[in-house]
Amino acid sequence: MPARSFAFFDLDHTLLPFDTQALFCNFVLKREPWRVFLHALFIPVAIARGCGLTSTATAKRAFLSYLKGMPRERLDAYAHEFAEVCLPRWTYPALRAEILRHKHQHRILVLNTASPDFYAHHIAHALDFDYCIATRFEVGAKFPHMPRLVTGNNKHEAKIAAMEAVVPGLTELTERERANSWSYSDSAADLPLLDYAGFGVLVHPSKSLAAIGKARDWAILRPARPYGTKVGDMLRVVLQIFGLHPE
Repeated sequence: MPARSFAFFDLDHTLLPFDTQALFCNFVLKREPWRVFLHALFIPVAIARGCGLTSTATAKRAFLSYLKGMPRERLDAYAHEFAEVCLPRWTYPALRAEILRHKHQHRILVLNTASPDFYAHHIAHALDFDYCIATRFEVGAKFPHMPRLVTGNNKHEAKIAAMEAVVPGLTELTERERANSWSYSDSAADLPLLDYAGFGVLVHPSKSLAAIGKARDWAILRPARPYGTKVGDMLRVVLQIFGLHPE
């Protein structure tokens, strides 16, 4: 059997400079501006999260209140258009080049993200990934107020368990195959994913994560971003959740 190798990519702030949950919200509100008023359903949960009274997973479910009542067919159409039209504009060219390099070198490409599956799978298809692992939501014919998480929030070690359950051959990787595989992320939450492969690549890491990367001989990429600071990033998020950011 020929040797296998993989390339694992996080999505938000790794393949592009934004949180795609906010960016997809911006995309939807450009088309249905009235949905901004549905954020009122999210406010109590956001306050509770800020006070440590509820979980990140619950806050993620509540944030999606702006989609309440949307027919599944329209949601799929928006997700497809978002992936095909909006994402290419924002994907880092350097990371797009890395995807193409690994594709040329016959690695199996896996997008592994905590973002919602109902648009993440469209993104994976648009970027020519072989597999997509994402946070799974139970949507139904019309989007519910608080969509149920099917398997929990896809973060930390959960990314590894979900990936091994879906991607054939991962649990049988030899040391040589694992050593010839690559992982990309911006976040310390993805240390399990970064450690899973022989080569780790950090994208705009924090100082603490960069120190970990230096100790483990990981590469660092710092592609140009449309903001210079964390404050600039947060300003973009605010604009996006109100539908005021360019697509």
